[in-house]
Amino acid sequence: MTMTTWLKFTLVAVVAAAMSGIGWAADVPFTRTEDVIYGRKYGTALTLDVFTPNEKANGAAIIWVVSGGWFSAHEAINPGPIREYLNRGYTVFAVVHGSNPKYTIPEVLEDMHRSVRFIRSKAETYKIDPDRIGMTGGSAGGHLSLMQGTAGIAGKADAKDPVEKFSSRVQAVACFYPPTDFLNYGKPGENAMGRGILAAFRAPFDFRELDPKIRAFVSITDEERILAIGKMISPVNHVTEDDPPSLIIHGDADKLVPIQQAEIIIEKMKQAKVPCELIVKPGAAHGWGGMEKDYVTFADWFDKYLQKK
Repeated sequence: MTMTTWLKFTLVAVVAAAMSGIGWAADVPFTRTEDVIYGRKYGTALTLDVFTPNEKANGAAIIWVVSGGWFSAHEAINPGPIREYLNRGYTVFAVVHGSNPKYTIPEVLEDMHRSVRFIRSKAETYKIDPDRIGMTGGSAGGHLSLMQGTAGIAGKADAKDPVEKFSSRVQAVACFYPPTDFLNYGKPGENAMGRGILAAFRAPFDFRELDPKIRAFVSITDEERILAIGKMISPVNHVTEDDPPSLIIHGDADKLVPIQQAEIIIEKMKQAKVPCELIVKPGAAHGWGGMEKDYVTFADWFDKYLQKK
């Protein structure tokens, strides 16, 4: 199995686990708009799909981060995991980011900022409230959701690109089993940046920078710089009192993303008095059957915090 095939399998497995046992008997009709371009990088288009309920839209939006192992692909977008949101009137944006193994986590984070800003800039077009945007995902998608929640950036008033003038912050997060601290992964001092438990995910941590002398990207090998980047891409290090309400559901038998990762960020949020909750699934690993009930829980969370003021 090639690395690309294996990464696709990882993402499909995450989605399949999330959809296990899901049945939809009372769906509302919706319209799907595919491959909307929210940005470009090095000549490549970044795209998202928009799911708009045809009835009783509530004006709020949910961004679904399509990501597993920081691999992202349009073919992994399936309405199954977002049906509950559509049934409740949310407009859902399924965001595909620059994917592993081509792009690293810092580059992916730039894509996520761009996607939120783009969606907010198109609030009138999509008939959503720019101040009622939630974000969700699982595993890597959960990590990226929490990074957006804890490290969203204000708009740049003097930006030449009008999209960059909008904020990339979100107002609520609900996610599954997210990595939150790559330098204390499972236990204090455990470095998992493509190492240890995450040794099979080396590409997202192969940080690179442009060398102006040779006009080529080169790997960053200085360990101090690598550790600094590891700290920067770990949401636990960005928690502040103005972070959005955040819900995490995590299995206590998860060996890929130890439940300690959820526990430490929830503790940080509680200290900062951020509304937060951790729901533990006893005996559950990295995904479990019957997750349709958890999507209802997520939808309830978004209902609570994204209601029209």
